[in-house]
Amino acid sequence: MTASDFRRIALSFDGATEDSHMGQPDFRVGGRIFATLAAEKQGYGNLMLTPEVQAAFVAEEPAIFLSVPGGWGRKGATHIRLSSASEEVLAGALRTAWRLRVEKNRRAGTAGKRAGGSGKTRAADRT
Repeated sequence: MTASDFRRIALSFDGATEDSHMGQPDFRVGGRIFATLAAEKQGYGNLMLTPEVQAAFVAEEPAIFLSVPGGWGRKGATHIRLSSASEEVLAGALRTAWRLRVEKNRRAGTAGKRAGGSGKTRAADRT
């Protein structure tokens, strides 16, 4: 997969928009980031997951997913190796990040859109 594929899939979700943070492309729902291309030059997309979901993704597909170094990674920020990911895995991972953000927006009372999807958190879940 490529950064263009990442962008196309990220923007396919209800309410998703593209913006930038510190000069790098990001993808938001309800004004909050769920994914970025901040590490695109290194061949990664970034997903804003929970630490628990991150651990499951890394355990299931260690050749595709890895924690972002430092504090962001400890909070669930996760790299996805674009060249190693299939469209199914990339779409499932992005949908998971989007859904987690929508749910967090709802709990916080921010303007997130209604969540869709199956509610599963596996990287390869079909949507």
